[in-house]
Amino acid sequence: MAIERSGELAAAAVPLKDASTVILVRDGDRGVEVFLLQRVRGMAFAGGMTVFPGGGVDPSDSAAAVAWAGPPVRWWSERFGTSENLAQALVLAAVRETFEECGVLLAGPTPDTVVADTTAFGPARRQLEAREFTFGEFLEREGLVLRADLLRPWSNWITPVGEGRRYDTRFFVAAAPEGQIADGDTSEADAVRWQTPQEAIAHWQDGGSVLLPPTWSQLTALSRFGSVAEILAVEPQITPILPTLVTGDGELRVEFPEQDGYYEAGPHPWAARGAN
Repeated sequence: MAIERSGELAAAAVPLKDASTVILVRDGDRGVEVFLLQRVRGMAFAGGMTVFPGGGVDPSDSAAAVAWAGPPVRWWSERFGTSENLAQALVLAAVRETFEECGVLLAGPTPDTVVADTTAFGPARRQLEAREFTFGEFLEREGLVLRADLLRPWSNWITPVGEGRRYDTRFFVAAAPEGQIADGDTSEADAVRWQTPQEAIAHWQDGGSVLLPPTWSQLTALSRFGSVAEILAVEPQITPILPTLVTGDGELRVEFPEQDGYYEAGPHPWAARGAN
C-alpha cells in the first residue's frame, strides 16, 4: 500500500474514484467457492495483493445505452445511495471489469439467457481492456442484453484518507454462469484460483497471499454461508465503510469494523513500514 505522507490536507485532497468489484461465487464439493486474482506486483494500486475482479468506473459506463434486464437503475441507485447516473455506471463497470479480468460475461442474447461460452469474444475482451471501444458498443454490436439481475449489491468500502490513490468501491456478488470459465487471461493478474472463503483465509494466514481489509472482510462474511443460493438471498444494508489509518509505537494500522480477527492472524503488509 503506497501511503501519502504530505500532510492531512494533501491526503484529504486525493480525489475519490468510483469503482466496482464483483465477488464471483459457485457451489463446489468443499462448499461455496470464490474466484480470486493475485494482482501483478508493481501495479500502482494493490500490487501483489489477492483481490476479487473489479476496477474503476469508466466515463463511458454512465453514458452507455444498453439493453438491460433486471432491477431498474433506480433500484440500484436506492440500494447504493447514489444518483441514477452513477448507479448505471457502477453496474456496467461491474459487468465490464468481470469480463475483462476473468472472461465471465453477465450478459446474454435475450433478457432471460446468458452466454454459455465466451471464448469467441476473446479478441473483443482484449480490445476492451485496451479501451479501443466501449463496453456499451461491444454489447450493442454483439446483440447482448446486460443481465443486471445476476448481480446483487453487497457492500461499500472507501479507501482510507492518507492513501495516494482512493476509491469508493461498491461490492457486488454474482453466481458464476454455468458453462463459462473464469480465467487469468489479463495483464493485471499473476495468478487466479477458486477457493472456499475458509481456504482463502487460511492461505493468507500461512503467508501464501496478501489480503487487504475489504477482501478479508468479504471472505469472512461469505464463510458463514453454506450455498450460493443463501448468499444471493441476502439483502444487506449497504453502509459505506471508511477505514482509518492509525500510527502508534512505530507501527501503521488500518482500523475498520470487526477488525480483530484480521490482526490476530499476524503481520500485515504495511505494519513493518512504521510511521515513515
